[in-house]
Amino acid sequence: MAKLVEPHGGKGLTICLLEGAELEAEKTKAAGLKKVEISPRVKGDLIMIGNGGFSPLTGFMTKADWKGVCEDFLTADGTFWPVPVTLDVSQEDADAINAGDEIALYDAEGDEIMATMQVSEKFEKTDADKTWESEKVYMGEGTPTVEEFWKIAKEDHPGVEMVMNEKPMNLAGPVKVLSEGEYPTKYAGIYHRPAEARKIFEDRGWSDVAALQLRNPMHRSHEYLCKIAIEVCDGAYIHSLVGNLKPGDIPAEVRVKCIDALVKHNFVEDNVVQGGYPLDMRYAGPREGLLHAVFRQNYGCSRMIIGRDHAGVGDFYGMFEAQTIFDKIPTPAEPGKALVCQPLKIDWTFYCYKCDGMASLRTCPHGKEDRVLLSGTMLRKMLSEGAELPDHFGRDEVVVILRDYYENLEEKVEIKTHTAATG
Repeated sequence: MAKLVEPHGGKGLTICLLEGAELEAEKTKAAGLKKVEISPRVKGDLIMIGNGGFSPLTGFMTKADWKGVCEDFLTADGTFWPVPVTLDVSQEDADAINAGDEIALYDAEGDEIMATMQVSEKFEKTDADKTWESEKVYMGEGTPTVEEFWKIAKEDHPGVEMVMNEKPMNLAGPVKVLSEGEYPTKYAGIYHRPAEARKIFEDRGWSDVAALQLRNPMHRSHEYLCKIAIEVCDGAYIHSLVGNLKPGDIPAEVRVKCIDALVKHNFVEDNVVQGGYPLDMRYAGPREGLLHAVFRQNYGCSRMIIGRDHAGVGDFYGMFEAQTIFDKIPTPAEPGKALVCQPLKIDWTFYCYKCDGMASLRTCPHGKEDRVLLSGTMLRKMLSEGAELPDHFGRDEVVVILRDYYENLEEKVEIKTHTAATG
């Protein structure tokens, strides 16, 4: 019988989402607790902690966890983890809360208490701490010196901006999650809990599953990456972000519709599964590639497709830095605490007129004038400006959906491209 990769952390899936009578009792208790408003990013993190996607985490990180993750990719107990998962709160809220208190975590946008939390610690992140975190987690090879990084990061890096704008205090401690928000209904059949994805893979007899991360519409390069994975693995999990993006990115419901059309017309459907997950993008480039591998392992994936500029933004990262970082991370000695999901490293892919098909820098001997260099950012820019797309840039059935979206868009957002995206 096929056996999927074990969840990260060596503890199985750590489920903090309550159900049934336990859920109803906790909701009643939550109504009487102090309410602390949370950000959209924290909401997504909570849901992933709840459904097991962030196993083995059972709550928000302590200061020791935060420092260890930023500096050494390790939580305080020695578990590999690449990006901080913290809960920032106002000074006013922190002053009214002590270690040992129980609080309710409130999503104002959805007008819903998302979780309860047993506060184990509160700590400050000063501006100096946030600066240090930004340099450790978000600075890449695209800006080789700290001075170059800060010349542009505060205004042009959405991940750094998010960190620097965090509230000054942080709360740590375990959570009991009461809701998955709008995701199970808005994305019914697409939003999966890790246990649900694992069941789908097991029912298909898969053991070696490759995940394809998507935040842009699925273009020809993504399609090619996915088909390479299907050739060498049992199947592919097209797993797209359905949480919040940055201005100018295409909404999840449009991207899901594009994937549906592409899979229907261009894949053997038995070999691919489409899913969605509720996180906000952090735009942490290589570090985020590692995070993608961590939680895809929890979903049952043994491979993470890592192509060109994975989770990148602007010119902050080297084009293949998200691949090479996998070779540099620590390997904890304790079983289960190391990252097991491995990268499926694929070179820059494109359509080549002379090759008469999709190719990569490893397989195509021709010049860039013969290549249609595919980029999700470039696709969005051209569509938003009403420009004609070159042949083989995207599948016709996908382009029709995207053109319809842009033609009905009331407010245009300027889209910046990576210098390498245009070839």
